[in-house]
Amino acid sequence: MDVKDDTGTAGLPIANTLGCRVHTHMRFLLGTKVHMTQVWDERGDARPVTVVSVSPNVVTQIKTVEKDGYNAVQLGWGSRKPKNVNKAMKGHVKELGSFMGLREWRLALPATQNVGDKIGVDVFKKGDEVTVSGISKGKGFQGVVKRHGFHGGSRTHGQKHSEREPGAIGGGARAGGRVAKGMRMAGRMGGERVTVKNLQVVQVIPEENLILIEGAVPGRRGTVLEIRSV
Repeated sequence: MDVKDDTGTAGLPIANTLGCRVHTHMRFLLGTKVHMTQVWDERGDARPVTVVSVSPNVVTQIKTVEKDGYNAVQLGWGSRKPKNVNKAMKGHVKELGSFMGLREWRLALPATQNVGDKIGVDVFKKGDEVTVSGISKGKGFQGVVKRHGFHGGSRTHGQKHSEREPGAIGGGARAGGRVAKGMRMAGRMGGERVTVKNLQVVQVIPEENLILIEGAVPGRRGTVLEIRSV
């Protein structure tokens, strides 16, 4: 999907009042992570790639400043059995399909698409640079060494069990003797939205609805990914 916008005097994208930035000829898709593999390029070099499956995205709603207060395009992705779609969703998408979910992108200018339009992997081509966002793998409750990269305590000088301890977290003159806000401590790790920029499209396979992106992207197999042009 292409979306054009105006640029300022410095040639930079204009940000709307909600802080959304839209680049010239922005394209975006929703897909699911399949797995990682490697392919060989024309020089015979192995390139690690992530295979992303993209079932055709369907435009389910066009939002405008006049009606909704902002410009946006809403897409439906994936498919599920109609019996598993609730009445609210059925009333919203009507006969467009039984989608796994909906996602919208805010735009600086009104969209040029219409409700019901389908968007496939052919909006990207080999060599395009993209930004990929998704939910990272959940790693559960982790200590400070794995979660924040702490080095742990000394292994010598009379210390026995301090290899992975966090050390002091307050007291003395630090923050008035209390634990300061934002203190890095053990806790839940992963399961957060992660964005990886400047990845390259290595191959597009329209007949199989697959797009191969160089490098690693967030999430496990089956994670929903947002793919946007740079």
